[in-house]
Amino acid sequence: MTTTTPPKLKTSAMIASFVDPGQRTADAPFGHALVEAAQNNDKIVGLSADLAKYTDMHIFAQAFPDRFFQMGMAEQLLLGASAGMAETGLIPFASTYSVFAARRAYDFLCLDIAEPNLNVNIIGGLPGLTTGYGPSHQATEDIAIFRGMPNLTIVDPCDSVDISQAVPQLAAADGPTYLRLLRGKVATVLDEYDYTFELGKAKVIRAGNDVVLVSSGLMTMRALQAATNLEKHNIDVAVVHTPTIKPFDADTVLAELDTPRLAFTCENHTKIGGLFETVASAVVERGLGKKVGAISLPDEFLAAGALPTLHDRYGLSTSSIEARIMAGL
Repeated sequence: MTTTTPPKLKTSAMIASFVDPGQRTADAPFGHALVEAAQNNDKIVGLSADLAKYTDMHIFAQAFPDRFFQMGMAEQLLLGASAGMAETGLIPFASTYSVFAARRAYDFLCLDIAEPNLNVNIIGGLPGLTTGYGPSHQATEDIAIFRGMPNLTIVDPCDSVDISQAVPQLAAADGPTYLRLLRGKVATVLDEYDYTFELGKAKVIRAGNDVVLVSSGLMTMRALQAATNLEKHNIDVAVVHTPTIKPFDADTVLAELDTPRLAFTCENHTKIGGLFETVASAVVERGLGKKVGAISLPDEFLAAGALPTLHDRYGLSTSSIEARIMAGL
């Protein structure tokens, strides 16, 4: 009898793909959307801290070499220079990894950009568990770090549709923004659901009578997959996508939660300080008395490894969502 050895799973901080085999994708949606926005607005400039290739900023750099600035491995300088450019009327998009923007350059974003409320757009690559390179690269707590910063808008897009539509709206918005970037070959999901991105708005993507999932980022894709799979068990799941974490669209979300349905939040972020706590505080403040479960990353430093393995281990996989729902019902 012969046995076949399954292929060894691989991981890369650079590839960091969580897209399923055969899934529709768009290549570098952020880079192409930024080029299109810059063609219509000559005030848009791009900057990167030696990570243009790995944040899809290289697309912009190739199209507008005179409007791109490579700042090197100096995240504080990246944000300080962006602030200075914004003071002159330019609209900077500054890309680096989320861990560096949140942990290394927080004070520069806070005092140079957020306090004067400048139109600087921070593009953070590898948010949450989108890389297998361990805690040095896994920005599992970036939303928790940034939510308390006044004036800062936080966007956690699901797919290429979200990203492409968000870029021009971020450029047009007053004040600073932080986008949790999905890069490379990014899944295309939301075009099947009559969806359009609106900054500051949550959207009911799918109706359902038994369960409601309030999700953000790549977890909206997983929530939709779980909802489809659970149909065969006669479980009807609603999905509410909240791409803007701050400011939070409490009215839309709470209208869906104020029902007898089983409810969970789904996020690619630690349970501490992210979407779950945003929703929970809104529920308490409104006095709903509603129990909401959290499908999220644990409050710990995560392991390194292949992304499919890590998503299973830490509860972000589609099958993990289905199991939580089945257990809850």
